[in-house]
Amino acid sequence: MGSTDLMGTAEDFADQFLRVTKQYLPHVARLCLISTFLEDGIRMWFQWSEQRDYIEATWSCGYFLATLFVLFNLLGQLGGCILVLSRNFVQYACFGLFGIIAMQTIAYSILWDLKFLMRNLALGGGLLLLLAESRSEGKSMFAGVPTMGESSPKQYMQLGGRVLLVLMFMTLLHFDASFFSILQNIVGTALIILVAIGFKTKLAALTLVVWLFAINVYFNAFWTVPAYRPMHDFLKYDFFQTMSVIGGLLLVVALGPGGVSMDEKKKEW
Repeated sequence: MGSTDLMGTAEDFADQFLRVTKQYLPHVARLCLISTFLEDGIRMWFQWSEQRDYIEATWSCGYFLATLFVLFNLLGQLGGCILVLSRNFVQYACFGLFGIIAMQTIAYSILWDLKFLMRNLALGGGLLLLLAESRSEGKSMFAGVPTMGESSPKQYMQLGGRVLLVLMFMTLLHFDASFFSILQNIVGTALIILVAIGFKTKLAALTLVVWLFAINVYFNAFWTVPAYRPMHDFLKYDFFQTMSVIGGLLLVVALGPGGVSMDEKKKEW
């Protein structure tokens, strides 16, 4: 009975937390979710010439096209972030950011780097959750179209988003034999599976948020590395990508798992 009591207490705490933070949580979630695009857009501004030269050298596409690529990245990411945060044309902003993820995946040859590819897919998962949230506000682009049941595409977006968040988590697993790493992997994997199948979703996602945030601040402390060292940029990139996934998990906490989940099916039983 002890573990059931403990679970009950933990769920009560999660519900209490949600009641208190209800009006702030979606805003915090959205800010975290787009933080990686925000950081990358700002980086394009400050590293304009390096980024342009890199694209020009890699793709031999000429000065003009390379400049266009960097400009599109900069405006697309910052514009998308502004729209998402101001709650205007969120669906179009999400599609634009999807496009930028796809473009970067090809342009920076991420397709052949499994870790980065999985992270980009996880970012896409976060955007899917954002898209589902914007649909739930009734500002659907397909306003006149009748939907089956409780807006079916939205449920599948939420499922897809949750499953893709798993990929990000897999890139954070540490394959070494230390006790802490093994414990971290087991606990984290159990929680992320619960989030993916949608069982005790809010509690699992909330626990994962706290845990990922602690790991992120500990392992990706880019502010402790001097800016001129390449490691600074790597850690910064990792830090904001993890923050985006935390944002995705916070959206799961705020919105619940959606119709295609164990939590919903349990209500029917």
